[in-house]
Amino acid sequence: MKTLYLIRHAKSSWKDLSLDDFDRPLNKRGKIDAPFMGELLKGYEIVPDVIYSSPARRAKDTANIISEKIEYKKELIYDEKLYDFNFVSLEKIIKNINNDNQSAFIFGHNPTFNIFADEYCEFYENIPTCGIVKLFFDCEKWEDISPTNCEFLEFEYPKKYLHKI
Repeated sequence: MKTLYLIRHAKSSWKDLSLDDFDRPLNKRGKIDAPFMGELLKGYEIVPDVIYSSPARRAKDTANIISEKIEYKKELIYDEKLYDFNFVSLEKIIKNINNDNQSAFIFGHNPTFNIFADEYCEFYENIPTCGIVKLFFDCEKWEDISPTNCEFLEFEYPKKYLHKI
């Protein structure tokens, strides 16, 4: 049995238009949402076996903040393929996760996360910034994940809980 958490990066800043997309930092709201979602996961006592992240600054910062909040002790894996990626590359990354890992967090971007959730479990909602989609796969090996053994479990996002900010 495998559990996957697709976690979209927190809200990023467009303030400095001279920055490359890859280098955009979190904005004020993102700096509030990421720790909040980390605390939410900590409250559920969720600590994955492995964490992968896009190396883009906004995804990396989100991954670092959340992993710190949940007290994740291992090294995060930054994969270039999670920055400028598509459905096929995301599926390949997931299918290549070491089978010793029962659960995984992947921090990345839309529209690929939306497409993956649509294809695998007919989850058609937009995954907002810092949104988390939890999927369960009834299989023993990551390489065996498929829409036929995927079950949507949960959808969490900051505005579900806060934002009178």
